[in-house]
Amino acid sequence: MKAPTPTVFIISAPSGSGKSTLVGRLLENVPNLQFSVSFTTRLPRGTERDGESYHFTSRQDFEERLGRDEFLEHAAVFGNYYGTHVGVLEKAARDGCDLVLDIDVQGAAQLKRKIPDAVSIFILPPSRRELEARLRLRSEDPEAVIERRLRDAASEIQNYRSYDYVLINRDLNHASHTLAAIVQAERARRCRVEAQIRPILATFELN
Repeated sequence: MKAPTPTVFIISAPSGSGKSTLVGRLLENVPNLQFSVSFTTRLPRGTERDGESYHFTSRQDFEERLGRDEFLEHAAVFGNYYGTHVGVLEKAARDGCDLVLDIDVQGAAQLKRKIPDAVSIFILPPSRRELEARLRLRSEDPEAVIERRLRDAASEIQNYRSYDYVLINRDLNHASHTLAAIVQAERARRCRVEAQIRPILATFELN
């Protein structure tokens, strides 16, 4: 029997909006979710590990994979490639899980064209001032990079209307619960559980 098609959850946000923390909590609190580990040509940062944070690869390898049409989506961000390999969707289907993707607005638009039923969620910071404070608190980037991230954020948030849901991350706990609720509600949509409904209805058929 063919494995059920996973529900794909696309999560996008400007850098510093708390997306990684929210996705981490989602994976901890909601069962049967798999995180899509993207390929990237950028170098690892801090405690990032290959195969967990990203699949770190060379530009040549990425472009060869791109030529073989191995990516569901890809984008160039800050001079580096990022992409979602087709294998993550196949693995989620085999394991009976839904798939969570942490990708930018370019990749989200590409993926929506390929998988129109994907559920897209945009995470907004409560204000530019708060976003800047969070970026500085991380102490990861030099001033020029912070300023660039803020400029990019101003552009990225203009795309919020193309997403199915917009989640404003004012309070981490509240935002975490809301994100989990979105996933659970989408899983309960009739079109996604039709295969489970039919055998139940069969038990009510009159002889």
